[in-house]
Amino acid sequence: MQAVGLQTYIWNNNIRSAVLLAGFPVLLVGMVFVLTLGMIWGGLLPSTGTSAGDMAYALRLLAAAAPAAIAVAAIWFAIAYVFNQSIIDMATGSRKIERADQPDLYNLLENLCISRGMKTPAIRIIETDGMNAFASGLHEGRFSITVTRGLLQSLDRDELEAVLAHELTHVINRDVRTMVIAAIFAGIITLMCQIIYRSVFFTGGARGRGRGVWVFWVVAMAAAAVGSLLAVVIRMAISRSREFVADAGSVELTKNPDAMISALQKVSGHAHLDAPQSMRAMFLEEDDDGIFGLFATHPPVEKRIAALQHYAGGRIARHADPAVLIGQPAQIVTGAPGPWGTHAGPAPLGDRPGPWE
Repeated sequence: MQAVGLQTYIWNNNIRSAVLLAGFPVLLVGMVFVLTLGMIWGGLLPSTGTSAGDMAYALRLLAAAAPAAIAVAAIWFAIAYVFNQSIIDMATGSRKIERADQPDLYNLLENLCISRGMKTPAIRIIETDGMNAFASGLHEGRFSITVTRGLLQSLDRDELEAVLAHELTHVINRDVRTMVIAAIFAGIITLMCQIIYRSVFFTGGARGRGRGVWVFWVVAMAAAAVGSLLAVVIRMAISRSREFVADAGSVELTKNPDAMISALQKVSGHAHLDAPQSMRAMFLEEDDDGIFGLFATHPPVEKRIAALQHYAGGRIARHADPAVLIGQPAQIVTGAPGPWGTHAGPAPLGDRPGPWE
């Protein structure tokens, strides 16, 4: 169903979460079935002598092993569900801060949350020069917004507020839950593929078992390769359109598309953050486009800025220096006026329609 408004978009994300929850176990069961067939064809398990018989035998073995496999997957998911924030903190080096540590940052986020009548998420900081941010957490009371030190030092107040509003929109739209679920299950698939690769290399040492082992090698490697590819594809199933919607949500909360454009300009090319690949879809921006952009987790910054210009009337900021001084407002390029007036600065809050209107 095509999203036509904020509530419909949230419903779509709920459906997407359910599909991800169902799709990963199906992929796991499929990989186990293919591996079982490979062991039969390779002579590591007894064969019935016919293809149909072998498939029926593999299905019986799968049915017998399914409860154990499902239990292992469920335990993995439960651990990841409970400790997902701790895992993210360890992987990224983020730490929770209190209001006394960054009062201005807390006030910006708190004001945005008050405007939406929601509880303020926790704030975390990563001590790195890279400029990035992301939201995490699976339910109310556990939501968190993380920013880097580089972001705090490089953005002015309006730009930082726009970024916080972008990440808060991910929380409001339930994007966070979808991204975390995808990361958890992608980790399960990746671990299984690693086990397969290691098992193949270990089995490869037993050359005396004959040519049947090579059959198992080929099937196992193919299953691992397809599984790895599908794990990436499922991570990409969190549509890139969520970033466009989060940008629109930022404008809705701040009524300042120019600040979001200016923040994207500064972040572009400086967003590197050391983290596992499965977590990078959560970031504000990711510079890695993958192979020819096919596996990029984010749309190009240029397209995001163009959307803010076209749909929100935003204007591009011209910075005197790429390393803009802290707290110095960006100079707005004048020219064709936006739909909210001809002045250089943002219009009064009551004069500007939100992107959902």
